[in-house]
Amino acid sequence: MTTDTETDVFEEHRPVLLGVAYRMLGRVADAEDVVQEAWLRWSGADRGAVREPRAYLVRVTTRLAIDRLRQVKARGETYVGPWLPEPYATDFGATVPDTAERAVLADSVSLAVLVVLESLSPLERAVFVLREAFGYPYADIAAMLDRGEPAVRQLAGRARKHVEERRPRYEVDPERRRELTERFLAAAGEGDLDGLMELLAPDVRLVGDSGGKARAPLRVLESADKVGRFLVGAAAKGVPDPSFRIMELNGGPAIVALSAGKPDSVFQLDVFEGRVKAVYIMRNPDKLRSLLLP
Repeated sequence: MTTDTETDVFEEHRPVLLGVAYRMLGRVADAEDVVQEAWLRWSGADRGAVREPRAYLVRVTTRLAIDRLRQVKARGETYVGPWLPEPYATDFGATVPDTAERAVLADSVSLAVLVVLESLSPLERAVFVLREAFGYPYADIAAMLDRGEPAVRQLAGRARKHVEERRPRYEVDPERRRELTERFLAAAGEGDLDGLMELLAPDVRLVGDSGGKARAPLRVLESADKVGRFLVGAAAKGVPDPSFRIMELNGGPAIVALSAGKPDSVFQLDVFEGRVKAVYIMRNPDKLRSLLLP
């Protein structure tokens, strides 16, 4: 039987567990399933054998997430068009006052980094998340994964190199990103091609994720001209009863486009040196269901 104290301990650590699982899986529903399974393990655990509840719960959650990743890879699932992580609501400013720590957490959950993490092995991804996002010592990660510390250091080095080579550079200052996001929304919403061209970097990329279930480019668009004209064309077509909100998703400001009050699309920008380097558009309705609006 689970006591209130045991429940309180689990709920205290739930945000960390969900953060680990989401960074591992890139899918909110899968992360919540993993955390629920971790709860079942916790409720049936021998309390006398658990010295550090947080370490135990993170270990269980990480191993469950690794198993889930391996199952997905083993099924060889195909996805229609480009893949992006499911939008994940974050509010590090309210919970993490330290600027440096907040920047690390925001970076580790950014779309750009999560897309790169998809190409890592499950073990490499686990080590990278635990080390880079949550700062666990190598010895602790080794214990969680039942691996030797030298092997964990090797995995961490390989994963870090892979991520650094492939992740794009972008602006992390939240105020600057929000200001540019607001200008982007105004220009795109009005179909102002000239206004958009002032914001877009010459080599800007647009990545649209629909899963084949909504209108979105099935290939990555490249160049300011192609991206700008696509956005103007999309604005002209519009959606019934449109409205827009700016929310913090995946560590940065994002535009949530609604149709009759329900999420239709999410737009997020990578910004570097005052210009938009990448536009991410999520339109797969399956990935918008878990988006809770304020």
